[in-house]
Amino acid sequence: MNEEALNLSIRKFLKMVGVSSQREIEHAVAKALASGAIAGTETFTAKVNLEVAGLSLSVNFDGEIRLG
Repeated sequence: MNEEALNLSIRKFLKMVGVSSQREIEHAVAKALASGAIAGTETFTAKVNLEVAGLSLSVNFDGEIRLG
């Protein structure tokens, strides 16, 4: 196994997930603000499930998104 290739691949995947996730959340917040569904001061619970096929890996991450 090539540790450097593994680390680079993991970082590339996590960067894609992070950037895409942030963009999706920002769009959802903007849409909810524009429609008046939220005030912009809320805190939302958030969760992510990371699964890696072939490794029997399934890990949940819980957190929160604060607007105010």
